[in-house]
Amino acid sequence: MENPNFRDALKCSICLSLNTDLVSLRCGHFFCRSCIVSALNVHEKAEVCSCPDDRATYLGCPALEKNQKLENIVEHFSSNQPQMEETAIFCTYCTKSTVPAVKSCLQCENSLCNDHLTAHNKTMGHILTEPTSSFGNKKCSLHKKVLEYFCPQDAACLCASCCLVGVHRGHQVELLDEASENKKKKLREYLDEVNQQKAEIQKRIQNLQDHMKSVQEKASDKRKNVTKIFMDIKEQLEMAEKKVLSEVSRQEEKIVSQISHLIKKLEIQADETSKKICHMEEMCYVTDPIRLLQESDITVCRNGGDEDTGEDGEVSSEEDLDEVLISLTLHQSMREIVTNVTSELRVHVPDILLDVDTAHRMVKISEDLKTATGSEEQERPELPGRFVTYPQVLSRCGLSSGQHYWEVKWNEIGLCGIGLSYPSIEREGDESAIGDNDKSWCLVMCDGEYEVLCNSYVLTLGIKPTCPKLGVVLDYEAGRLTFYELCDPIRHLHIFTASFTEPLHVGFYLDDGASFIIS
Repeated sequence: MENPNFRDALKCSICLSLNTDLVSLRCGHFFCRSCIVSALNVHEKAEVCSCPDDRATYLGCPALEKNQKLENIVEHFSSNQPQMEETAIFCTYCTKSTVPAVKSCLQCENSLCNDHLTAHNKTMGHILTEPTSSFGNKKCSLHKKVLEYFCPQDAACLCASCCLVGVHRGHQVELLDEASENKKKKLREYLDEVNQQKAEIQKRIQNLQDHMKSVQEKASDKRKNVTKIFMDIKEQLEMAEKKVLSEVSRQEEKIVSQISHLIKKLEIQADETSKKICHMEEMCYVTDPIRLLQESDITVCRNGGDEDTGEDGEVSSEEDLDEVLISLTLHQSMREIVTNVTSELRVHVPDILLDVDTAHRMVKISEDLKTATGSEEQERPELPGRFVTYPQVLSRCGLSSGQHYWEVKWNEIGLCGIGLSYPSIEREGDESAIGDNDKSWCLVMCDGEYEVLCNSYVLTLGIKPTCPKLGVVLDYEAGRLTFYELCDPIRHLHIFTASFTEPLHVGFYLDDGASFIIS
């Protein structure tokens, strides 16, 4: 059976009913969230608030702590005794037995069963409500009358006396039921908006989760691809190593064979010479002059040697390791590896040459067409493609498809910019500067930091240059132009996105002695 003392202990001390939305104050007393919030709102302008149970004081509005364990107990208690919960309010007049109440009278503050309700209605015109044991929050705390009206201006429930006298006098008021329906209507409208917001948030979460999954899958594929590339590089390096070592061994074998052959010839000559020395030494002790003079096989070779030997019998300098050939073999092998890697990455490294016919008179171009430097005015003929207003130059050939990568090195002097431009860019006037129109895109090094410029819109990246070497990647079909600073580690600077419609030429802006070298 239900323990009434235990049930009363679980009730909110304000509304005297069970509620699972319970919060507690630091003093330990707990209440329905709505009840304690309403109670505290009454004192919201006061510096000190107090607990309705023990009058414990708090500076300002106290924190409301959620008591999950207590909520679980109340929920378990309510679910196990639903019938008792429904019939918790009993008729006040049925003293001999507990008869469930069907209505409560707010004026009388009594609850009535069906029989007593019929008698009550015949004699009184009181306001009836659903069975309740909490009459305190149904009446005005000031006039002790039933709350019948609502003041939207002050968001307060009023009795009839509140409407006639006091601070609410003259305010536009509504009947409680009418105000309740209006609030429910607003709540439903707000609920629709909140549900829509929740749906949008859930959609964004799903999109982000899908994007995260896609990134993780791409990263996994990229890791596998990189691992494969490095395995291929290792195999190619091993093959290149074998190839170069084989060349070294071939040369060594050839030269050692020649030297061994020469050593054998010289050993034979040395043996013959030793025999001659012995014979000559014997002849030096002969006392018979006729015998000595008649000896015919005494031969002295004063200039002995071999065509393969030098004056000292050493190998000629031409018979040494060909280090240049070894270096060329190594260089060719490494170049083939780089070519294979770039081919596997599907990135083309173009051979970019500068077009002197586009160069401003104050831009000097090197003989190999790889270096541009801001300089004093050069003597150049007037041509329709030459920049007139700004010190700029474009590359000879344009890039109209595919993925490309190239590097440039800046001398870290003066104001400069690197970018791409359509060949149809103006050559004269304010809009002829690379980045100051819709036909070009530019990364600028200015005042010790990076800026990007496109269609006259300037964006400061807030990044200071730490390395003079830059890498540029163009993906023409995808419409992406990306700049990197080749420090350690490599740093991403900016990415331009556009729908390219013309071939793109590499362009430089150089001022105050600035210089670029194309790698």
